[in-house]
Amino acid sequence: MKQLFFIVIAFTGLSLGMDAQTKPLETVKIKTPTVGCESCKSRIEEYLKRYDGVTYVNVNWRRKETTVKFLTNRTNIEMIKAAIANAGYDADDVPANPDAYKRLPKTCKKPEDGGHQQ
Repeated sequence: MKQLFFIVIAFTGLSLGMDAQTKPLETVKIKTPTVGCESCKSRIEEYLKRYDGVTYVNVNWRRKETTVKFLTNRTNIEMIKAAIANAGYDADDVPANPDAYKRLPKTCKKPEDGGHQQ
């Protein structure tokens, strides 16, 4: 009887431990209106993949939208938007970092700055 009791206690402890290790994953879509080509797509995807907690990035430059999956215990949406802005692109309500934007190739800039966005 004692063995059965200890087995039940051990199993319960393991189950609770596994639940504690489950990391909450969130998926968000961020409007990136200044993304206009495959080069922009690659730049943002490579930049965001370096961030701790980001598990998936897909930039759809035709729809001007970036989909990001991330672990909420390591990062948040505001940090991700700031990262996109630091790469030189607008992200929802966060404008591009001016210095990073200046470093973008001409083809990745806004049309009013000589870019060739579609």
